[in-house]
Amino acid sequence: MRKVIGIGETILDILFKDNRPTAAVPGGSVFNGIVSLGRMGVNVTFISETGNDRVGRIILDFMKENGVDTKHVNVFPEGKSPVSLAFLDEHNDADYLFYKDYPRMRLDVSLPEINRDDILMIGSYYAVTPQLRDKVKELLDYAREQGAIIYYDVNFRSTHKNEAIKLLPTILENFEYADIVRGSIEDFGNMFSLTDADRIYKNKIEFYCPRFICTHGGAGIRLCTKELKKTYEVAPLQTVSTVGAGDNFNAGVVFGLLKYRIRRDDLDELTEEDWDKVISCGKDFSAEVCMSLNNSVSKEFAARYSAR
Repeated sequence: MRKVIGIGETILDILFKDNRPTAAVPGGSVFNGIVSLGRMGVNVTFISETGNDRVGRIILDFMKENGVDTKHVNVFPEGKSPVSLAFLDEHNDADYLFYKDYPRMRLDVSLPEINRDDILMIGSYYAVTPQLRDKVKELLDYAREQGAIIYYDVNFRSTHKNEAIKLLPTILENFEYADIVRGSIEDFGNMFSLTDADRIYKNKIEFYCPRFICTHGGAGIRLCTKELKKTYEVAPLQTVSTVGAGDNFNAGVVFGLLKYRIRRDDLDELTEEDWDKVISCGKDFSAEVCMSLNNSVSKEFAARYSAR
C-alpha cells in the first residue's frame, strides 16, 4: 500500500472573528493536508516536532484520532508548542500572528521508511528554514533515491517577504527536487514580484520542475506542464474560513494521484483527462474545507468521497 509522508510544523490555530476567538484547531500547512488524507483512509506519516506541554498533547492526540502515525514527531522537553492567531476578515481570509518558542536542537527524529511511488509532501517556511535544512535535505535525498513522488507547496507568506532573496537558493533547490510544484499567486508575488502564472512557470520553475499548479483563490487554477497549459474555473462559494483551502487543495491532488494509480513514471505521460481528474479532487477538498472552521475535510465528507 502506497504511503504519504509529510514534513512540516504543528501549531494550534486560534481563529478570531470580529476580534473574538471562535475556534481552536490543530493546524500547520502540510499537517492540514495530512490529516485530511488520514481521514480518507490513506496510510499517512508525519515528521514534525511539538512541545512537551498541554498544546503538544492536544496536537498528538488529534493526529492519532485521525489515523496519522506520530512515531516521527519529536516531542522537545524545552520550549513551548507553537500557537498562531488567525484573524478572519469580512471575506473570511486570515491574517496571522505566530508565537513560537523552539529549542536550539530541532527535529531530532529518525526518518520513516519510504518506498517507490510513495508521496512526500513538503511546504511552507518549514521547507526552507535554515535551522532545518540539513534534515529536510536528508529526507528529500532519501525520497528521490527511493523513487517517491515529491510534492512541494511553496506557501511563501508575506511575513517572510524580506527573506526572499536570502532563501532563493533553497527555494530553487526544492523546485529541483520536486515532481510537482504548487503555489498561489500571492506566494510568487511575495517571492519574485510576479503575478502571471505562465511567466512564473517559464521564468522561474520550468527549468527545475516540469509540472506546476498555480492557484488564485476564486479566480481559478492554472496548470502548466511542458505539454499542457490549462485554466480551471472555481465555483463561487459562501466561505466560512479559507485557512485550510490551499493545504487541502494539495491533499486533494495527492489523493487524486493515489486514487487514479498515478505513479512517478507516469507523470511525464499524463493526459489532459488525467490532470482534469486530479485537479478536480483538489478543488473538491478545498471547497469542502472552506465551508467550516476546520483546517481539514470532515469525516462525513471523507466517508462520502471514499465511497464514490
